[in-house]
Amino acid sequence: MAEPSYDFAPVRVREDLVAAHRRVWEHISRPGTWWTGEQRRAMAAETRHARDCRLCRERATSASSSKMRGRHDGLGGLPEPIVDIVHRLTNEPGRLSKDWFNEVLAKGVTEAAYVEVVGVVTQTVNVDTFCHGLGVAYHSLPAPALGEPSRHRPEGARPERAWVPMVSPANAKGPEAGLYPLGGVPNVGRALSLVPDETRSVLDLLAAQYIPAGRVSDFWFDPQRAISRAQMDLLAGRVSALNRCFY
Repeated sequence: MAEPSYDFAPVRVREDLVAAHRRVWEHISRPGTWWTGEQRRAMAAETRHARDCRLCRERATSASSSKMRGRHDGLGGLPEPIVDIVHRLTNEPGRLSKDWFNEVLAKGVTEAAYVEVVGVVTQTVNVDTFCHGLGVAYHSLPAPALGEPSRHRPEGARPERAWVPMVSPANAKGPEAGLYPLGGVPNVGRALSLVPDETRSVLDLLAAQYIPAGRVSDFWFDPQRAISRAQMDLLAGRVSALNRCFY
């Protein structure tokens, strides 16, 4: 498999960004905590395929998509509840509800397995959106690595106000020591911490594409990038508004 490269991009891409995207691709291809490398790769492929789903297009124009039933145009190879999660996360993340999430759990998907799907989908969308913005072709998906999931659930995960348990900095002990290398991290940075390896990968990507999580409140942070911190946040806020980000 060729590693992600931006050699033919119309602008120069920083080396730390290229390295971060390569680490994401390697991460997606490896066995995870609850899913195999093959299943994780299938989730990434389904994420791309979901953009042309007929059912999702119909839901997008419906006043209440939660009441629409049907079958997604899936690729096959993943259980239907997982296909539904992937498609909804890809196409209508701003319309997800706690009732829908409870239905997911009732179908036998565990909270931790759900979190790992979220991690794979969001990182795939992230890198693909970067390619789209540059006007370059999507990277070939990685070949899956062999091996079994670790099935590690962090002892420090506790129910909070989120839909799923999370690990707070105070409870990041044992295998999770160092999960938040810069100390405090906002809730959005802890959202995937029920599956610590997804948090590690996302925070690594965040540091390259935005700023390190522990420096979010430091408005003097200067990573010597092409735009200022104020410009970064203006763009981030506008994109969040367009995406109807409820956070």
